[in-house]
Amino acid sequence: MQSVLFPLLAVVAGYLIGSLSFAVIVSRLMGLSDPRSYGSGNPGATNVLRSGNKAAAILTLVFDALKGYLPVLLVLKFGAPYGLEEGTAALVGLAAFVGHLWPVFFKFVGGKGVATAAGVLLAINPWLGLTVLGVWIAMAVVFRYSSLASLSAAVAAPLLQMLVWDVGPELPAIALMSLLLIWRHAANISKLMAGTESKLGQKAGAAGAAPAAAPAKSHRHEQSREQREHKHSHKPKQHSK
Repeated sequence: MQSVLFPLLAVVAGYLIGSLSFAVIVSRLMGLSDPRSYGSGNPGATNVLRSGNKAAAILTLVFDALKGYLPVLLVLKFGAPYGLEEGTAALVGLAAFVGHLWPVFFKFVGGKGVATAAGVLLAINPWLGLTVLGVWIAMAVVFRYSSLASLSAAVAAPLLQMLVWDVGPELPAIALMSLLLIWRHAANISKLMAGTESKLGQKAGAAGAAPAAAPAKSHRHEQSREQREHKHSHKPKQHSK
Protein backbone atom coordinates (compact mmCIF):
# COMPACT_ATOMS: atom_id res chain seq x y z
CA MET A 1 0.00 0.00 0.00
CA GLN A 2 2.76 2.46 0.96
CA SER A 3 4.63 1.65 -2.26
CA VAL A 4 1.73 3.27 -4.14
CA LEU A 5 0.59 5.86 -1.59
CA PHE A 6 3.87 7.73 -1.10
CA PRO A 7 4.66 8.12 -4.81
CA LEU A 8 1.08 9.25 -5.44
CA LEU A 9 1.25 11.83 -2.64
CA ALA A 10 4.58 13.08 -3.97
CA VAL A 11 3.16 13.50 -7.48
CA VAL A 12 0.07 15.34 -6.17
CA ALA A 13 2.29 17.61 -4.06
CA GLY A 14 4.43 18.34 -7.12
CA TYR A 15 1.35 19.27 -9.13
CA LEU A 16 0.04 21.59 -6.40
CA ILE A 17 3.39 23.35 -6.08
CA GLY A 18 3.53 23.72 -9.85
CA SER A 19 0.05 25.25 -9.80
CA LEU A 20 1.39 28.36 -8.04
CA SER A 21 1.41 30.86 -10.91
CA PHE A 22 4.16 33.21 -9.76
CA ALA A 23 3.70 35.54 -12.74
CA VAL A 24 0.26 36.39 -11.39
CA ILE A 25 1.29 36.28 -7.70
CA VAL A 26 4.35 38.52 -8.14
CA SER A 27 2.44 40.96 -10.35
CA ARG A 28 -0.32 41.31 -7.76
CA LEU A 29 2.14 41.81 -4.91
CA MET A 30 4.01 44.48 -6.89
CA GLY A 31 0.84 46.28 -7.99
CA LEU A 32 1.19 45.38 -11.67
CA SER A 33 -1.47 44.38 -14.17
CA ASP A 34 -2.37 40.73 -14.48
CA PRO A 35 0.05 39.29 -17.10
CA ARG A 36 -2.85 37.39 -18.62
CA SER A 37 -4.38 40.73 -19.66
CA TYR A 38 -1.59 42.12 -21.89
CA GLY A 39 1.10 41.12 -24.36
CA SER A 40 0.88 37.45 -25.26
CA GLY A 41 -1.48 36.77 -22.35
CA ASN A 42 0.92 34.14 -21.08
CA PRO A 43 1.55 34.14 -17.31
CA GLY A 44 5.31 33.74 -17.54
CA ALA A 45 8.51 35.73 -17.02
CA THR A 46 8.84 36.81 -20.65
CA ASN A 47 5.40 38.38 -20.71
CA VAL A 48 5.91 40.00 -17.28
CA LEU A 49 9.03 41.60 -18.78
CA ARG A 50 6.76 43.30 -21.32
CA SER A 51 5.27 45.28 -18.43
CA GLY A 52 8.61 47.08 -18.23
CA ASN A 53 9.30 45.85 -14.68
CA LYS A 54 12.51 43.82 -14.85
CA ALA A 55 12.50 43.01 -11.12
CA ALA A 56 9.06 41.39 -11.41
CA ALA A 57 10.19 39.38 -14.45
CA ILE A 58 13.33 38.14 -12.63
CA LEU A 59 11.34 37.13 -9.54
CA THR A 60 8.82 35.31 -11.72
CA LEU A 61 11.61 33.47 -13.53
CA VAL A 62 13.35 32.43 -10.30
CA PHE A 63 10.22 31.20 -8.51
CA ASP A 64 8.87 29.40 -11.58
CA ALA A 65 12.20 27.57 -11.86
CA LEU A 66 12.30 26.80 -8.13
CA LYS A 67 8.86 25.20 -8.14
CA GLY A 68 10.20 22.69 -10.66
CA TYR A 69 13.57 22.27 -8.97
CA LEU A 70 12.71 21.90 -5.28
CA PRO A 71 10.09 19.09 -5.44
CA VAL A 72 12.44 16.93 -7.52
CA LEU A 73 15.40 17.69 -5.29
CA LEU A 74 13.45 16.84 -2.13
CA VAL A 75 12.44 13.46 -3.54
CA LEU A 76 16.01 12.68 -4.61
CA LYS A 77 17.45 13.70 -1.23
CA PHE A 78 14.85 12.36 1.18
CA GLY A 79 12.62 9.97 -0.76
CA ALA A 80 14.62 6.73 -0.58
CA PRO A 81 13.32 5.63 2.87
CA TYR A 82 9.78 5.97 1.49
CA GLY A 83 10.44 4.05 -1.69
CA LEU A 84 10.76 7.17 -3.84
CA GLU A 85 13.47 6.65 -6.44
CA GLU A 86 14.65 8.45 -9.59
CA GLY A 87 11.56 7.43 -11.55
CA THR A 88 9.28 8.99 -8.95
CA ALA A 89 11.42 12.14 -8.88
CA ALA A 90 10.99 12.47 -12.65
CA LEU A 91 7.22 12.03 -12.31
CA VAL A 92 7.11 14.67 -9.57
CA GLY A 93 8.97 17.05 -11.87
CA LEU A 94 6.56 16.30 -14.69
CA ALA A 95 3.63 16.91 -12.31
CA ALA A 96 5.07 20.30 -11.32
CA PHE A 97 5.43 21.16 -15.01
CA VAL A 98 1.83 20.10 -15.73
CA GLY A 99 0.70 22.15 -12.73
CA HIS A 100 2.28 25.23 -14.30
CA LEU A 101 0.48 24.55 -17.58
CA TRP A 102 -2.90 23.84 -15.97
CA PRO A 103 -2.85 25.34 -12.44
CA VAL A 104 -5.75 24.27 -10.23
CA PHE A 105 -5.52 27.54 -8.26
CA PHE A 106 -5.91 29.74 -11.37
CA LYS A 107 -8.80 28.10 -13.24
CA PHE A 108 -6.39 25.82 -15.13
CA VAL A 109 -5.08 28.76 -17.20
CA GLY A 110 -1.30 28.61 -16.98
CA GLY A 111 1.91 29.40 -18.80
CA LYS A 112 4.12 27.51 -21.20
CA GLY A 113 6.42 26.02 -18.58
CA VAL A 114 9.87 26.99 -19.85
CA ALA A 115 11.33 28.11 -16.50
CA THR A 116 9.65 25.26 -14.61
CA ALA A 117 10.99 22.71 -17.08
CA ALA A 118 14.46 24.20 -16.67
CA GLY A 119 14.18 23.79 -12.90
CA VAL A 120 13.13 20.16 -13.30
CA LEU A 121 16.07 19.41 -15.61
CA LEU A 122 18.55 21.08 -13.25
CA ALA A 123 17.33 18.86 -10.43
CA ILE A 124 17.19 15.60 -12.43
CA ASN A 125 20.53 16.10 -14.20
CA PRO A 126 22.37 19.38 -13.41
CA TRP A 127 24.72 19.05 -16.39
CA LEU A 128 21.82 18.45 -18.75
CA GLY A 129 19.97 21.42 -17.27
CA LEU A 130 22.99 23.71 -17.70
CA THR A 131 23.58 22.52 -21.26
CA VAL A 132 19.95 23.08 -22.25
CA LEU A 133 20.05 26.48 -20.55
CA GLY A 134 23.11 27.28 -22.65
CA VAL A 135 21.15 26.38 -25.80
CA TRP A 136 18.33 28.71 -24.72
CA ILE A 137 20.71 31.61 -23.98
CA ALA A 138 22.60 31.20 -27.26
CA MET A 139 19.42 31.19 -29.35
CA ALA A 140 17.94 34.11 -27.41
CA VAL A 141 21.09 36.23 -27.81
CA VAL A 142 21.43 35.53 -31.52
CA PHE A 143 17.79 35.72 -32.63
CA ARG A 144 16.11 37.70 -29.79
CA TYR A 145 13.06 35.43 -29.82
CA SER A 146 12.21 33.79 -26.49
CA SER A 147 9.87 31.33 -28.19
CA LEU A 148 12.51 30.18 -30.68
CA ALA A 149 15.02 29.74 -27.86
CA SER A 150 12.49 27.72 -25.86
CA LEU A 151 11.63 25.50 -28.81
CA SER A 152 15.31 24.85 -29.49
CA ALA A 153 15.89 23.94 -25.85
CA ALA A 154 12.86 21.65 -25.85
CA VAL A 155 14.18 19.72 -28.84
CA ALA A 156 17.68 19.56 -27.39
CA ALA A 157 16.74 18.26 -23.92
CA PRO A 158 15.63 14.67 -24.70
CA LEU A 159 18.20 14.29 -27.47
CA LEU A 160 21.07 15.31 -25.19
CA GLN A 161 19.82 13.09 -22.37
CA MET A 162 19.59 10.14 -24.76
CA LEU A 163 22.87 10.68 -26.63
CA VAL A 164 25.16 12.01 -23.90
CA TRP A 165 23.74 10.60 -20.67
CA ASP A 166 21.99 7.37 -19.72
CA VAL A 167 18.60 6.37 -21.06
CA GLY A 168 17.03 6.01 -17.62
CA PRO A 169 13.58 6.35 -16.09
CA GLU A 170 13.79 10.13 -16.36
CA LEU A 171 13.91 10.14 -20.18
CA PRO A 172 10.13 9.59 -20.75
CA ALA A 173 9.33 12.49 -18.38
CA ILE A 174 11.84 14.76 -20.13
CA ALA A 175 10.51 13.79 -23.57
CA LEU A 176 6.89 14.39 -22.52
CA MET A 177 7.77 17.79 -21.07
CA SER A 178 9.44 18.72 -24.34
CA LEU A 179 6.44 17.63 -26.41
CA LEU A 180 4.04 19.57 -24.19
CA LEU A 181 6.27 22.63 -24.31
CA ILE A 182 6.39 22.53 -28.11
CA TRP A 183 2.61 22.07 -28.26
CA ARG A 184 2.10 25.09 -25.97
CA HIS A 185 4.17 27.15 -28.41
CA ALA A 186 1.98 26.34 -31.42
CA ALA A 187 0.77 29.95 -31.73
CA ASN A 188 4.35 31.21 -31.44
CA ILE A 189 5.45 28.85 -34.21
CA SER A 190 2.79 30.34 -36.50
CA LYS A 191 3.91 33.88 -35.61
CA LEU A 192 7.56 33.01 -36.20
CA MET A 193 6.71 31.67 -39.64
CA ALA A 194 4.64 34.78 -40.41
CA GLY A 195 7.33 37.13 -39.08
CA THR A 196 5.00 38.68 -36.48
CA GLU A 197 6.48 37.20 -33.29
CA SER A 198 7.43 39.69 -30.55
CA LYS A 199 11.09 39.95 -29.64
CA LEU A 200 12.59 39.84 -26.16
CA GLY A 201 12.07 43.04 -24.19
CA GLN A 202 9.30 44.37 -26.43
CA LYS A 203 6.84 46.18 -24.22
CA ALA A 204 3.15 45.28 -24.18
CA GLY A 205 2.19 48.83 -25.15
CA ALA A 206 3.62 48.27 -28.63
CA ALA A 207 0.47 46.39 -29.54
CA GLY A 208 -1.52 49.60 -29.19
CA ALA A 209 0.34 51.39 -31.95
CA ALA A 210 -2.03 50.27 -34.72
CA PRO A 211 -4.89 52.74 -33.99
CA ALA A 212 -2.49 55.60 -34.81
CA ALA A 213 -3.34 55.11 -38.49
CA ALA A 214 -6.86 56.42 -37.97
CA PRO A 215 -5.96 60.17 -37.76
CA ALA A 216 -4.05 59.90 -41.05
CA LYS A 217 -7.14 58.56 -42.74
CA SER A 218 -9.20 61.38 -41.25
CA HIS A 219 -6.63 63.94 -42.46
CA ARG A 220 -6.79 62.55 -46.02
CA HIS A 221 -10.58 62.77 -45.90
CA GLU A 222 -10.37 66.43 -44.76
CA GLN A 223 -7.96 67.28 -47.58
CA SER A 224 -10.28 65.65 -50.13
CA ARG A 225 -13.24 67.64 -48.82
CA GLU A 226 -11.28 70.92 -49.04
CA GLN A 227 -10.25 70.15 -52.62
CA ARG A 228 -13.88 69.55 -53.63
CA GLU A 229 -14.96 72.82 -52.02
CA HIS A 230 -12.12 74.70 -53.72
CA LYS A 231 -13.03 73.25 -57.10
CA HIS A 232 -16.69 74.14 -56.60
CA SER A 233 -15.87 77.75 -55.68
CA HIS A 234 -13.94 78.25 -58.95
CA LYS A 235 -16.74 77.11 -61.28
CA PRO A 236 -17.73 79.90 -63.75
CA LYS A 237 -20.99 81.56 -62.88
CA GLN A 238 -23.79 81.40 -65.45
CA HIS A 239 -25.26 84.82 -66.29
CA SER A 240 -28.88 85.14 -67.13
CA LYS A 241 -29.71 86.59 -70.53
